[in-house]
Amino acid sequence: MKIVIAVLLLLVVVSLFTSLYFMYKDKGNSKRVVNALTIRVGLSITIIVILIGSYFLGLIPR
Repeated sequence: MKIVIAVLLLLVVVSLFTSLYFMYKDKGNSKRVVNALTIRVGLSITIIVILIGSYFLGLIPR
């Protein structure tokens, strides 16, 4: 479970820096920044759902 969460957190950081790169490169002329930030939000929600589900299933000790 720790590896899954760590990989998802790494993907969130990569998505954040990708959107930063697109913001500077495109100067607001494309939707790539919005797409990268949408992916980041989706990954963050996925992490929260996995953590809550793991807690209730007993995979994360109290």
